[in-house]
Amino acid sequence: MPTMERTQIYLTSYQKKKLASYAASAGVSQSELIRQSIDTYINSVEETDKEKVLGDIAGIWANRQDLPDIRKLRKGWKDRPS
Repeated sequence: MPTMERTQIYLTSYQKKKLASYAASAGVSQSELIRQSIDTYINSVEETDKEKVLGDIAGIWANRQDLPDIRKLRKGWKDRPS
């Protein structure tokens, strides 16, 4: 189990009421529900970062003239004897 560090947060009355209600219906502490929510947020941000990187690098070699034509290479692979 990871080491826990105590922290304090400010919630609106509405947030506090909903937090208490959701935690009770899930059968977990409010702290656990907050930790789960933070983990979910972190994972979604990290996944978005991965998608952004993949989007940024997509097609970066599209205009390279020094690379062989992959279609010709693949055709050669198909035409060679087994």
